[in-house]
Amino acid sequence: MVTIEFLGPIGLAPMSLDINSFEQLREILKQDERVVGWLENSAIAINDILIKDKNIILNDGDKVSLLPPVCGG
Repeated sequence: MVTIEFLGPIGLAPMSLDINSFEQLREILKQDERVVGWLENSAIAINDILIKDKNIILNDGDKVSLLPPVCGG
């Protein structure tokens, strides 16, 4: 299982999914209207390391974090 966490203003509880690629996760999240708007704008971290290449393989026990852009002072 891969744990998905939604940080900041996304405001959703973490979920666990039986997936092995970011593309699978993306297809699942595109179906959720609460998340779809955040997918293109959010940074992605896997196991607390920011990634740029979204063609990564996910392993059992990985944690994927969606980090939306935020404004602050």
